[in-house]
Amino acid sequence: MRILVVLLVATSVAAVDLDWWKTALVYQIYPRSFMDSNNDGIGDLNGITSKLPYLHATGVDAIWLSPINVSPMYDFGYDITDYRDIAPEYGTMADFDNLMKRAKQLGIRVLLDFVPNHTSNESDWFNRSIRREAGYVDYYVWSDGLKDENGDRIPPSNWVSTFRKSAWEWNSAREQYYLHQFVIGQPDLNYRSARLQQEMKDVLSFWLDKGVSGFRVDAVNRLYEANPDNYGGRYPDEPLSGNPDTNADDYDHYNHIYTSDLDETYDVVYDWRDLLDKYIHTHGEYKMMMTEAYADVHSMIRYYGTDTRNGSIPFNFSFLGEITKSSTAWDIKTAIDKWMTHMPTGKTANWVNGNHDNSRMATRDGVERVDAMNLLALILPGVAITYQGEEIGMTDGELSWEETVDPQACNTDDPINYVKKSRDPCRTPFHWDSSDHAGFTRGRSTWLPVAANYKDVNVHNQLIAKKSHYKFYKDVGRARRRNAVKYGDLDTRALSEDVLVVTRLLPGEPGIVAIINLSDQVRHVDLSTLRLLPTNLIVIASGVDCSLEKGAGQLKQNVHMTAHCALLLQTREKCC
Repeated sequence: MRILVVLLVATSVAAVDLDWWKTALVYQIYPRSFMDSNNDGIGDLNGITSKLPYLHATGVDAIWLSPINVSPMYDFGYDITDYRDIAPEYGTMADFDNLMKRAKQLGIRVLLDFVPNHTSNESDWFNRSIRREAGYVDYYVWSDGLKDENGDRIPPSNWVSTFRKSAWEWNSAREQYYLHQFVIGQPDLNYRSARLQQEMKDVLSFWLDKGVSGFRVDAVNRLYEANPDNYGGRYPDEPLSGNPDTNADDYDHYNHIYTSDLDETYDVVYDWRDLLDKYIHTHGEYKMMMTEAYADVHSMIRYYGTDTRNGSIPFNFSFLGEITKSSTAWDIKTAIDKWMTHMPTGKTANWVNGNHDNSRMATRDGVERVDAMNLLALILPGVAITYQGEEIGMTDGELSWEETVDPQACNTDDPINYVKKSRDPCRTPFHWDSSDHAGFTRGRSTWLPVAANYKDVNVHNQLIAKKSHYKFYKDVGRARRRNAVKYGDLDTRALSEDVLVVTRLLPGEPGIVAIINLSDQVRHVDLSTLRLLPTNLIVIASGVDCSLEKGAGQLKQNVHMTAHCALLLQTREKCC
């Protein structure tokens, strides 16, 4: 009997480990800007380790680290020289192991950024490919190019880099062009090479063996480009987009039908999922995989898998791409419903308010909507991804042309309009307190300037304030762990242009209801049409603009919502 009890407990623990990801709160850390431990002005692994207690107290289930591998940093880590080692400015492998150990002690899982589309042009693989060493000849996408009417050498096609200008670069040593869909220093890997595909699986295995809980996969829809064998030995030109605000050097000047979202991509993702699934049995933990693809919803949904093959969790960028300061409750409901409608039955949703490539949520959607957008991301079903600083309402920093380092901005050659392309404003250092450099470093300078509002918007201030974005975020995070939020049915209703209501109801459990008032006027919200929702409610999380405090009782027929209030309530009685 004693042995049976032990087995049952072990089985229960295993089941929890296999399901952890389905409702995970994942916190994205941009290591360079999170916390500097050695005062060189650059964030590092030991800095992250020192702040794990903060993340634990915040209620984070897992952290996702933007690239920490060895890199010349032309694109700040997304140009990798060695997939199996740590960038010196971030620390050592011993520092990483210590971070993993401490995170495990606190119950925080670690996810890594996997950058499979390209390496650095300083990579050993690339240099071997240049020399045409056996096994490495076709690791990258190479081409002889074409001749123009004068007999001069020109690139193989009109393909343009995301960072502007030709995506082809001549290499004089190999005497061929190589493809780079991003900066010149990021040559594209060739997934038509079976050996290269195995190499990338070995990279995943290396980090899985070190105990990471999964990966965020960068730019996954760029893995394949058109096969010249299907086009008479040539790379086909991409058609024009018709965008009048672009020129031939701009990425948006073309429709990228030959360089993104090709069918072969999905099989590679499914193969990676197969590899990760093997670790479920050896490590007793589900290994998470989230894929980044800025694509139409139908292309993105395919990453979930097929009837016979498992896939990834494709990032849902509807909040990023479709919600703005002027969005109505109807607009937000439409964005939510679109993903939930297209997502295959039995799959897991996810909600992304921001990341290191886009203007910060508080800037994009407005400071007065910080609590509303955080509430939605955390209360909707599935995975919630928070970009560092969203929990305190950090806004974009301001940088001069001279301070700009992002290649996407620098490649514009435009000291006036560079800010439209720059990702630097959303990457400025984290605000810990109101001391010099926002407590990010004790050094003399920071790699990017700290945002000007750090003395007001920082963790310390929000911890001591009676109400704050951070305290609201934590309260919603606690509610997120309740059964109604983890497993309950979802209902979203735009009661008007200004009022959005989200309910999570599970039989036998108290119901959870989120109400958002987008207007600058008081609203008295009547929830009578929600027939399954019990009448008596109690406030469990109150945004900074709400007059109602935690613990306040309300009747569903008349919930008092002050301007820009985001409110989370629980029913006093069990539901349904």
